[in-house]
Amino acid sequence: MAVVQAARDFLVSRAQAYKRTFSGIYGERVLGDLAGFCRADASTFNPDPRVEGILQGRREVWLRVTKHLNLTDDQLQRHFNPTGE
Repeated sequence: MAVVQAARDFLVSRAQAYKRTFSGIYGERVLGDLAGFCRADASTFNPDPRVEGILQGRREVWLRVTKHLNLTDDQLQRHFNPTGE
């Protein structure tokens, strides 16, 4: 049980760091820039599979950031450790 709590504490602490980093006017500006760069709302399709791979990698970073900003502590734990262990 202590291991589960330590993992949860780690995730909560990391999410708090994301929230502090991306809060305020400068955080909002950076998120706006990253949303475009990481294709937050756009397809990653490209006929060149290497380019598509790069675009998918960018989007994966965006999804990680937004998960830490928007998910509850319980949701984070389920997402990053689905077994709850």
